Amino acid sequence: MKRIFEVNPWTITSHELQPADKRLQESMTSLGNEYMGMRGMFEETYSGDSLQGVYIGGVWFPDKTRVGWWKIGYPEYFGKAINALNFVKAIIQIDGVTVDLATVPYTDFEVSLDMQAGVLHRQFTVNGVQVQIDRFISVATKELADLRWSFTASDGQTHDVQLTALIDGDVVNEDSNYDEKFWDVLDAEVTNDTAFLMTRTVPNPFGVPQFTVAARQRFVSDLPAIDVVQEDKQVGNVFAGQVGAATQRIEKRVIVTTSRDYADDTAVKHATDTIFASIASATYDDLYDAHAAGWAERWEKADVQITGDEAAQQGIRFNLFQLFATYYGNDARLNIGPKGFTGEKYGGATYWDTEAFAIPVYLGVTDPAVVKSLLQYRYQQLSGAYHNAQQQDLAGALFPMVTFDGIESHNEWEITFEEIHRNSTIAYAIYNYTHLTGDRSWLENEGSEVLVGIARFWADRVHYSARNDAYMIHGVTGPNEYENNINNNYYTNWMAKWVLQYTLDNADTFTSAYQEKLAISAEEKAQWQLIVDKMYLPEADVKDVNDVERHIFVAHDTFLDKELIPVRDLDASQLPINQHWSWDRILRSPYIKQSDTLHAMYYFPDAFTEQQKRDNYEFYEPFTVHESSLSPSVHAILAADLKMPEKSVAFYQRTARLDLDNYNNDTSDGLHITSMTGAWLSIVQGFAGMRVRDEQLHFDPFLPAEWDGYKFRFMFRERLLEVAVDHDGAQVTLISGDPLTIDVSGETVALEVQ
Repeated sequence: MKRIFEVNPWTITSHELQPADKRLQESMTSLGNEYMGMRGMFEETYSGDSLQGVYIGGVWFPDKTRVGWWKIGYPEYFGKAINALNFVKAIIQIDGVTVDLATVPYTDFEVSLDMQAGVLHRQFTVNGVQVQIDRFISVATKELADLRWSFTASDGQTHDVQLTALIDGDVVNEDSNYDEKFWDVLDAEVTNDTAFLMTRTVPNPFGVPQFTVAARQRFVSDLPAIDVVQEDKQVGNVFAGQVGAATQRIEKRVIVTTSRDYADDTAVKHATDTIFASIASATYDDLYDAHAAGWAERWEKADVQITGDEAAQQGIRFNLFQLFATYYGNDARLNIGPKGFTGEKYGGATYWDTEAFAIPVYLGVTDPAVVKSLLQYRYQQLSGAYHNAQQQDLAGALFPMVTFDGIESHNEWEITFEEIHRNSTIAYAIYNYTHLTGDRSWLENEGSEVLVGIARFWADRVHYSARNDAYMIHGVTGPNEYENNINNNYYTNWMAKWVLQYTLDNADTFTSAYQEKLAISAEEKAQWQLIVDKMYLPEADVKDVNDVERHIFVAHDTFLDKELIPVRDLDASQLPINQHWSWDRILRSPYIKQSDTLHAMYYFPDAFTEQQKRDNYEFYEPFTVHESSLSPSVHAILAADLKMPEKSVAFYQRTARLDLDNYNNDTSDGLHITSMTGAWLSIVQGFAGMRVRDEQLHFDPFLPAEWDGYKFRFMFRERLLEVAVDHDGAQVTLISGDPLTIDVSGETVALEVQ
């Protein structure tokens, strides 16, 4: 497999600029700080193929959905993350020649993302002048982006250098219809050494508030300011002078503010000056050090150290870096988009991925308050979930598959109407938080309202089959999106049953205020219990692809009627099938996009026997094409649980380097942020066998054959532990917190801080 970046434990580095891989390079070198982020596009002119992208957390635009096949209950609007004003744009001229690496000869090229400090470094030499560019988006001052250009003559001559540093509001999305643009300019100012631009989203017909985004730039420069730029949608400052052997630097500081944080446009504008004043006395090194210290604090808790396999080490760090660049729990109004700040695809919205895959990671590597923010995000949007259910003529709360504001805004009917299993994962997140932290306060207060809303939805969505004396759920799409409009998806039914039982089991523990508010009657509880007792969960005896008898849970009513040809028998040239086959052909096939029936076993490994897990894994995995980025990690964890280390490690390698090695040939349009949780999950829940059973923490580690060791830290109930595994075995150390007794491979271990 072709790698365009060198393998290094802490950096993503390339010394080649391949035009065909430019978008891939941009995705891989994206930066963010939760508040805002951008792709790794060049600041200076580049006339080759590129996907420019600057995104602001929580800033989006509702797009119309009324089309010829619009149906009652369909969302009134879609949503998309819109490309915001480009505050890194620049024009570099050397001896009168505009630098454009698509057309101008260059040497000494390097692009390198320093994951340890969160800084993107680039360099190249044009016409005898070496240009170095460093940029970071501060985790210490969230509104700050800092760029620094360094110019040095490398040929012993003196050269004329000019830099035009711009803020450009004339931006577009590639997915726009008919060159549609989303921003109007409200205000622009330019002086000799600063520029300001304020934009607002164009009006929309759906009542969604318009967003204002403003940016102000200031400079610390060795070269003098000689001119300004002020056009309809673009402002900037021009610096020029001669450069010789002594390096000349221009630092550009940008403060970005939005209407999400300020009451009106005047306050948005004023805030740029206020924040600049707070950093006025800081040097570049001061700002850099504060930013790097923030990343160091994150790595202190979260770093996973692997010895003996640098590719695996680079993979896990890259995944954690991009995950934390997207979200770190500082704003409960935000969530984790599948592409984060790295591209337009999936619209930057919230999916069920957060609760299914991201929350377990944040529970292990951050303070519980980070996950509380994610739970609060959903609670704040509970009214939207009730609206979504009402749109489908149903009671209770239906949390959206895709959303910015709690209202469903997905544009495919088989997802919007049918992929309702996501509702149960919101409840699972509450369970998971309670299970890992031991803190029941959320469950017994706000969480109770979420749980009961979801339970009431399921109680209305099921129907009773008199012929089978069972409750069923028809017309759904399971996690396997390669099958739509199916009946009795095992995972959907199993999870609906679990939600009802979990709500019943905890209803009497809800605080009196919420019990009064929710008013769950005895009759309602009895009906929920009846559904639990009579939920239809089909099983069958079958032979797997190796002709071994298996007792399985049937994926849905007609799965076994398909032509069951395993993936291994497909022509490799047809993979991935989603890039070669028609949708009709995919829907008729037995191929599974990601874990479906197996997904319940990932959530609740102790709810199934080892034989049940083995039978279902051996039957379904051969039909799984893993064309969802979320798929490999689940299979890595289940393979580890079943003592299949070679398979577990193979799936880890795929999830850890999914984007680094562009496995699915789809990274050029953005990274798979929510699936970047998979590498950590594969190591901690898979290789290390982390479980919580009867309130006790358990580990059952194994060491991959290719590795010499691995080490990670893990937060558990106000304690920080370090788990180290090597050829001599496993050692667990309590770093901080009260004494704790845990289980390691069946042995009781008492831990105290040394």
